[in-house]
Amino acid sequence: MYSNKKMKSALETMMFVWGEPLEVKDAAEVLEADKKDIRELFRELQAEYEQEGRGIRIREVDDAFGLVTLAENDMFLKKLCTPVRVRRLSQAALEVLAIIAYRQPVTRSEIDSIRGIKSERVIDGLIDKGLVEISGRSEGVGRPLIYATTKEFLKKFGFSSLKDLPEVPEYEEMRREREEEGYGQIAMDFEEKE
Repeated sequence: MYSNKKMKSALETMMFVWGEPLEVKDAAEVLEADKKDIRELFRELQAEYEQEGRGIRIREVDDAFGLVTLAENDMFLKKLCTPVRVRRLSQAALEVLAIIAYRQPVTRSEIDSIRGIKSERVIDGLIDKGLVEISGRSEGVGRPLIYATTKEFLKKFGFSSLKDLPEVPEYEEMRREREEEGYGQIAMDFEEKE
């Protein structure tokens, strides 16, 4: 049997990691102790947190105990979380994203030829941000990967579908040519998958 101090320490750790109210029966099972004793230890911890004026409190919910923040500290949390840093896309990322959005599905070599510079790292960054994904392989020589935008792209830029992209006359002509070449069906399949 563990000391009360050790069991309280274990209860704090379990509540923190569990992330939701920890049931007395589960804590008792883990600590190989009586439910009544564990409930009492939870309540002692609860009183200690209140007496010491800590920013974390223990709340009892239907024979389970969980960690919560002190309501009075809400203003500090708002200050901490409110100025969300907006991660801006670089000029290169915006260029590549525009090419993919308007020409999708598109291979890396097609993107590189439009930009006149390699785009591999930029594409990888856009994939990491969830704005672009690999949507398949081209039927061309070597079957290169083809890229398309994601739902996250639509969400971040405020579009409900790719049809909401602003019209750019030269891209509309290219899009029609690509549809005639058979790329249109791939793009429609991609939209349906999302």
